[in-house]
Amino acid sequence: MSKFTQINEQIGRYRWTICGLVFAATTINYLDRNVLGLLKQTLSESGVFGADKAGQELNYSTVVVCFQIAYAVGMLAAGRFIDWIGTKAGYAWSLIGWSVAAIGHAFGHHTWSFGFWRALLGFTEAGNFPAANKTMAEWFPKKERAYATGLYNSGANVGSIVAPLYVPYVASTWGWEWAFILTGAVGLIWIAFWVKMYASPAAKLKSGHLSQAEYDYIHSDQDEQAAEKADASNGKRISGARLLTFRQTWAFVIGKFLTDPIWWFFLFWLPAFLEGENARKISEFLATHADYAGAKADIPGVISWPFAVAVVYTVATFGSIFGGWLPKQFMNGGMDANKARKLAMFIFALLPLTVLLASRLGQINTWLAVATIAIACSAHQAWSANIFTTVSDMFPKKAVASVTGLGGMAGAVGGILIARVAGLVLQHFAAIGKTELGYGILFVICGSAYLVAWTIMHLLVPKFKQIELKDA
Repeated sequence: MSKFTQINEQIGRYRWTICGLVFAATTINYLDRNVLGLLKQTLSESGVFGADKAGQELNYSTVVVCFQIAYAVGMLAAGRFIDWIGTKAGYAWSLIGWSVAAIGHAFGHHTWSFGFWRALLGFTEAGNFPAANKTMAEWFPKKERAYATGLYNSGANVGSIVAPLYVPYVASTWGWEWAFILTGAVGLIWIAFWVKMYASPAAKLKSGHLSQAEYDYIHSDQDEQAAEKADASNGKRISGARLLTFRQTWAFVIGKFLTDPIWWFFLFWLPAFLEGENARKISEFLATHADYAGAKADIPGVISWPFAVAVVYTVATFGSIFGGWLPKQFMNGGMDANKARKLAMFIFALLPLTVLLASRLGQINTWLAVATIAIACSAHQAWSANIFTTVSDMFPKKAVASVTGLGGMAGAVGGILIARVAGLVLQHFAAIGKTELGYGILFVICGSAYLVAWTIMHLLVPKFKQIELKDA
């Protein structure tokens, strides 16, 4: 029996029930945001984005930008809102908001109505990660937070895997409107479980759902408890302006700004890269086999890109869980939380360097490129499990959602910028027939971003420890 299992057997495991609820919410979050992309062709053919092909692409991009901008603004507002109203109510209201917004897409039949509902979805979905991170801070000791964060964060990958399995089927069977309605309804069902099962550890201890042993284990970090007691006399929230005076805040914000865009890039551009690789291989094969009359899928090197995308997200799911497991193992071996977190993040910053070879390997075999991208995406999720946890390592629980929101906003802004950069770079190199070179440049950015982020974070905060508010 492992030490992890022994602890759960001895003290209880209700905290993992809470983690399961957050995992489900994160899965729903990504289900809702993925529906639009999966129905892009269907909506275009239905005339939602206009009749002109070029105009459809522009109108679709407008709807996507509406989401990204609203998500960035929502991240800033959501963190403050959740720290103010509390975890239980804040999470519930966020999910009600994005469920209603998801359902609202069914009533949008032109670009600007879709843009409105997409913006509302982005603004309200921004509440997920600040609320989830605050929940982890309230329910887990430092040694388990990254692992718990990795588990709930894997819901982002699960949502991205599940969505393609049922959204096209629902749309073809009942119409595209029902794809939005049913995914939104799932979120409303989750709220019933959240309201019934969630409360603070103190409240659950009082109600008898949480043992005294598990409660004490959750609150076993002495430095954190000392900081909380020292701040107990000041019940006021920490203002956003004051948070920005801490180097710790800027370390997290810069780390998110540099690395979140990489995930956004793969989310939006991986299918296009794989489709481009298929097109190139088909063109090269047909150039030397003019009499070929078979199916394009039978041409050597051509792969099913939707399946390849699913493979990438599946691998990333395991990366998210491993990302939380590794620092926990370091700490179980006697390493302090700071060194364990820093070492794990450094390892995960090195792994994305494999993507530097993606473009060149893609010319040999597309699956080799997929493998490097899968490693990079897996490393990103492992990195995310730890960078989220640094917030609760450095800030009191009453400020966790606010700081998470600041970092989330920075990451969303970075996502908007990389989308623009990617578009300009690929447009330029496509014009000269060197699209693969354009992807090569973008992969250099993707591969090196994490080491740059790790270095800056380390310089700003040599040791992840609780801030001392009295010194601010």
